[in-house]
Amino acid sequence: MSAIVREGNSVTITPGQDLVSSMVPQFKQELASLLAESPTELRLDLAGTGMMDSIGIGVIIATHNSMKKKGGKLIIANASENILKLFKSMRLDQHLNLDS
Repeated sequence: MSAIVREGNSVTITPGQDLVSSMVPQFKQELASLLAESPTELRLDLAGTGMMDSIGIGVIIATHNSMKKKGGKLIIANASENILKLFKSMRLDQHLNLDS
């Protein structure tokens, strides 16, 4: 279960674990319920997330696209050096809002 903090139209979600295929279904449900609230800003705090597989990356891309369609934005915060390297190697750093 992720930690969720709401502040006005901004929501911060902290999974606190690796974003890999075994935990993604629960995380997707949490994100879907947050997206239904139509926040203008969704902050994904990756503190405590050391690893991410292709399924986790797919969820981040889908969430980014959903927020963009609704006129909001997804901000990725506290990504580890390894995750930042992964985003850069896939050129996702050019599309995602990364906040270190």
